[in-house]
Amino acid sequence: MPEAALSPDTGQLLGTAVSAIGGTTRPGQVAMLNAVTKAMREERHLAVQAGTGTGKSLAYLIPALAHAQATGTTVVVSTATIALQRQLVERDLPRLADALEPVMGRRPTFAILKGRSNYLCLNKISQPEAPEEALIDEADLSWMGRHIVRLNEWAQETESGDRDSLDPGVPDLAWKQVSVTARECLGANRCPHGEDCFAESARRKAQDVDVVVTNHALLAIDALSEGTILPEHDVVVIDEAHELDGRITAVATAEISGPALTLLAKRAGKLGAEGRDEKVSALAGDWEKLSTAMPEGRWNVIDPSATSLLTALRDALWSLRQSIARSPDGEVANDPTTAAERQSVATALQETHDSIVRVLEVFATGDPTKQQDVVWLNRDDRRGDTLRVAPLSVAGLLAARLFAEQTVILTSATLTLGGRFDAMAAAWGLARGSYDSLDAGTPFDPAKAAILYTARNLPDPGRDGLPEQTLDEIADLITAAGGRTLGLFSSRRAAEQATQAMRMRLPFDILCQGDDGTGALVERFAKSENTCLFGTLSLWQGVDVPGRTCSLVIIDRIPFPRPDDPLLQARKDAADADGRNGFMEVAASHAALLMAQGAGRLLRRTDDRGVVAVLDNRLVTRRYGSFLLNSMPPFWRTSDSKVVRGALERLVAR
Repeated sequence: MPEAALSPDTGQLLGTAVSAIGGTTRPGQVAMLNAVTKAMREERHLAVQAGTGTGKSLAYLIPALAHAQATGTTVVVSTATIALQRQLVERDLPRLADALEPVMGRRPTFAILKGRSNYLCLNKISQPEAPEEALIDEADLSWMGRHIVRLNEWAQETESGDRDSLDPGVPDLAWKQVSVTARECLGANRCPHGEDCFAESARRKAQDVDVVVTNHALLAIDALSEGTILPEHDVVVIDEAHELDGRITAVATAEISGPALTLLAKRAGKLGAEGRDEKVSALAGDWEKLSTAMPEGRWNVIDPSATSLLTALRDALWSLRQSIARSPDGEVANDPTTAAERQSVATALQETHDSIVRVLEVFATGDPTKQQDVVWLNRDDRRGDTLRVAPLSVAGLLAARLFAEQTVILTSATLTLGGRFDAMAAAWGLARGSYDSLDAGTPFDPAKAAILYTARNLPDPGRDGLPEQTLDEIADLITAAGGRTLGLFSSRRAAEQATQAMRMRLPFDILCQGDDGTGALVERFAKSENTCLFGTLSLWQGVDVPGRTCSLVIIDRIPFPRPDDPLLQARKDAADADGRNGFMEVAASHAALLMAQGAGRLLRRTDDRGVVAVLDNRLVTRRYGSFLLNSMPPFWRTSDSKVVRGALERLVAR
């Protein structure tokens, strides 16, 4: 690393930024800033746990800007949520650029980069499938038509074409009519609108900036594909790093279903498929019938009839792809819509073919313990049967495609499970000794600000819904808190049961996930102090409601993965087969991460106070309980319900 990378001094830059923005530096923030600066300078991976209120965004953005300016390279910052992307691009980075420009000699630059489908496609919107709709009076347009008309009007005025800049937004189905995925795109050189393309413009803007903000999904695609999507870079900062494993797994998961195969064959049949589409369509029908007789869940072995049919599908898909892959002379210039469809279908055929190859390779060895992928059948009354294939572990992929290529900084409010970084590092593929770690702490005093209450007197959770004693406990706690409760439940059934019961017993408004969009429900919860909000998984990680509105967080049970989750069970079995403790490595770690995230909903500002109530006695009666407790914030702990109710009543009286 050149000596220039040591300058400018990031500590001085932090002081300048804090003075300009307002506020004070925090010890955890300074410790993190120094660790990130050192990691970038020494080209060494770093994992940092930084609790809410630490100011971690500045602690990694300032070293990133300094590194980019000193080395002339770009730093990629990847996040899991749209909310954090917006915070970085619309608030943190503009304020930093204003503050640091005078001392850095030039204005720091940044850009946001998303997947192609997030941008309006000028080629698609210029060639609507039903142009006669323009002749219909607007009052008579369909629900979809009204959205399309609005999108056409927006296309004339937008400078970015970015879906997130459209306010209010439109439903996914409407947006799909005016956007394309990467595989559907003609390419800038072939598209008649290539020079004005919004997605290409975003990529150009991201080529020569100091910091590019993206998301974990695009980072995964860039790391796992042979092509290059992100600009050339030597440092990646991964915020919300606890989501990385799941997002990489999602990108690397493939699906095969009868309806999807049939639709693909129909699309290919319109492109001169020489009758080969009929073969795929017939086999798709056979597969749809066969799958109904196949077992739901994970496949450790495969039925010979399924092998034969999948092999035939593999070959037929490849033959169909060959028949439609090449565009006739002049098609791109004279009929770009058909050319784009041809490219999209050819790519989809290739991907489906490759997915079937993956499935067949899983069973080629005949030894389930040597399988690198997991195959399972998901049965859905609405979507039909879907065969899925996912990597048993993404650690190898990340080790080879991410950590071997650049310096990686990983940070989140929850990275230590059981008080250690080992579990998360192993899931990422970071070997011991290959990275440094830091727990930057939190500006809160958790033991004085919050109570962790475990209802030891309640019965063990069962499969028949919430026991009456648990519902009584929920009612008593909410009454003491005066509403002001976020209820985090391990299943939709439990959330709905609790909602129905509390609406009958309590005078407070009880909102339940599913009543409205999650964002709208959270906004209503935040604005009304005595309201309660009950929900499932997305609320465990996505709610940021500071102040008195959220004084009580209820967790109904330890969120172990479902025993019929094929992928997590396969990972547990693999750990056991390798002589490790699969329950602790997979199930307990999964639960610990969610428990830490759920408990983290309580303290969002330094003056917040409240209670996290866990209505599952196993937290204090089972051996694994200490592992889970050590993964949560160090709140003051009790199992005395009277103490907790008294504390909540005093908070109401404040």
